[in-house]
Amino acid sequence: MFEALLLVGIVVAVFVGFNIGGSSTGVAFGPAVGSGTISKLAAAGLMTGFALLGGWTVGRNVVATMGGDIVPSSQFTLAASVAVLFFVGLALLVSNLFGVPASTSMTAVGAIAGLGVATGTIDWGVMGRIVSWWLVAPIVAFWVCAVVGRYLYPYLDTFLRLESPGDEVTLRERVGAVLVVVIACYMAFSAGASNVANAVAPLVGSGAIGIEAGVLVAGGAIGLGAFTIARRTLDTVGNDLTDLPLTAALVVEVISASLITFLSYIGIPASLAVSATMCIVGLGWGRATRTTTISQAASAAVRGDSEPGAGPGLSFDPVVTDGRGGAPRMRDVPRIGEEDPAALTAGDLFDPQATGRVVLLWVLTPTISAVAAYLVFRFLPVF
Repeated sequence: MFEALLLVGIVVAVFVGFNIGGSSTGVAFGPAVGSGTISKLAAAGLMTGFALLGGWTVGRNVVATMGGDIVPSSQFTLAASVAVLFFVGLALLVSNLFGVPASTSMTAVGAIAGLGVATGTIDWGVMGRIVSWWLVAPIVAFWVCAVVGRYLYPYLDTFLRLESPGDEVTLRERVGAVLVVVIACYMAFSAGASNVANAVAPLVGSGAIGIEAGVLVAGGAIGLGAFTIARRTLDTVGNDLTDLPLTAALVVEVISASLITFLSYIGIPASLAVSATMCIVGLGWGRATRTTTISQAASAAVRGDSEPGAGPGLSFDPVVTDGRGGAPRMRDVPRIGEEDPAALTAGDLFDPQATGRVVLLWVLTPTISAVAAYLVFRFLPVF
């Protein structure tokens, strides 16, 4: 009976890791594949290696938190571990049906919290620390990217001028291609650090498998997803990101990956998808505010104008050369308050309705997971 239940637990863990690999590969390597920098096969190989590296190093801290800090390890019987993993897998299914990437980290923590409340063993101090970071991290992601979007992004875009490699690859294009791949690998590392625990922390907490074996199982499952179902997500994300400038995509990846790597280092299970989305929203909002200075906005507020700064339409091209085909000049970047609103494409901004739907589901999925887990662990005799 024990061996059969352990086999079921490993199968569910592989299913969770498989889906994580399918979705995270698209997020990490979508810009690289979409720009033609690397192939889907190379993206899958790099995703597997760097996700495993992230899980083997920083990800151990998240496994420790989820496998024994929120509730004591003694509560993770093999049956309870399988049930927690089932809730994570269910959240992935629901997210796929709604077309929104669910936070597996938040859903897994919700299920573990439901177990702790049902058994009266939850550590509210640890849980409060996790939830506090869940609230702080998206705010930090938003404002860091908002500042970058308002004050730095046009200069980065002008300096980097990232483009897909053509028939004759220039040195600038080679440097840009390397930068795209390096940042994608960093994103894969971050995804492994935060997500390995979602697949195996309950099994490690129960003592059914060791942490090294657990990381290998999760890393292998993520790699399996990267080489199979990720091909479709790479197509989707790669094509969708053509509306989002490549420079913007890289800014989002660097900031969101850095934030999640930091949280994983201190043992906080957090969502890479949530951080990345808030980075996109913040960057888009920051770009949109470049059409208005603070003084213009304040004056408009006093006058009651509905569109501050929407004065005469001045057209600017952020990539201006020195007149001899050379490098762009930074002084030709339009200043804040001078940028033409019409020059901001839809890919520079964000869709408030879509963002609201995504955030709503991110709140609902861990809540449903916690309530369902509480009812199961509290009232089903088998637990």
